[in-house]
Amino acid sequence: MGEKTRYNDDELEEFKQIILAKLDKARKDYDLLKDAITQSESNDTQDTSPTFKVLEEGAATLSKEEAGKLAQRQQKFIQHLQAALIRIENKTYGICRVTGKLIPKERLRAVPHATLSIDAKQQQQ
Repeated sequence: MGEKTRYNDDELEEFKQIILAKLDKARKDYDLLKDAITQSESNDTQDTSPTFKVLEEGAATLSKEEAGKLAQRQQKFIQHLQAALIRIENKTYGICRVTGKLIPKERLRAVPHATLSIDAKQQQQ
């Protein structure tokens, strides 16, 4: 029997469930970050004494910048997960884009949006 060229439908379904769970959590995290940026559910410096107002505004700005960067990373992660779902539908999921061989299940369980095998990733660096 030759080497497998793709994962079967049951295996793809297992990965799909992993990705959907991660996607759900990623979207919730993204929404939390978005709320932190817009401060839609928090008090602002209007309810503090003038002495601390300047310090709090500086901290809030830094916090918004950090939240913005995290939100961008989270959005990119969501896009990678959505692309992985498309690869599952196309039945090309789990195939290394460099070597053309199957990415080990252990790697896909840890990094479900992976498109490179460990060997290909190390060669890239």
